[in-house]
Amino acid sequence: MSMVWSFCKRDIALAYRQRAELMQPLMFFMMVITLFPLAIGPSPEILQRVSGGVIWVAAILSLLLGMERMFRDDFNDGTLEQYTLSPTPLYMIVLTKVLTHWFIHILPLLLLSPLLALFLNMNMPMYKALIATLVLGTPVISLIGAIGVALTVGLQRSGVLVALLLIPLFIPLLIFATSAIDSASLQLPYSFQLGMMAALLLFALAAAPAAISYSLRVSQH
Repeated sequence: MSMVWSFCKRDIALAYRQRAELMQPLMFFMMVITLFPLAIGPSPEILQRVSGGVIWVAAILSLLLGMERMFRDDFNDGTLEQYTLSPTPLYMIVLTKVLTHWFIHILPLLLLSPLLALFLNMNMPMYKALIATLVLGTPVISLIGAIGVALTVGLQRSGVLVALLLIPLFIPLLIFATSAIDSASLQLPYSFQLGMMAALLLFALAAAPAAISYSLRVSQH
């Protein structure tokens, strides 16, 4: 566990040193949310109706934008090869890196979410549903996205390729998340949608680390 904690601290320190790259997904997320109401008009009813889908699409695209760097630096400087030779199981290392990446990129979004909810005219039930879906759904994006990043880690400028490969996989997650927010806007229960998202999260936590480890080993040969 001390080794895993050291990997976590190292990734946080590297992210802090690369603050400009760290801010790009967050700035992209804010620009999409800010510009969208200007494009469709200031009608509060329309903004409230599309708010859940807009925030979720922006969150998926912003996470994919910053995902290319998850293993890139470790691959370029040879650290990734040392990970495979480490006595710590590789699946624990990659799980730590993925969760650290999620924490670094999602926490600012959660902190900004009250302002974004107000900007898109979301009421309190919709805001609560939004937070619940982001907490359950965004780790799935990081875990599944890390598999695509691991498969293409040796390629130059693989960000577009990763996005093309992964976006179709996120459609069910997007459907459940927006359905939960829509149900909340109508004062209807949305526990089924949250349950399905929780099931996807548990499945991703169980299967993704092994798939990421295998993909990284294949990419180094």
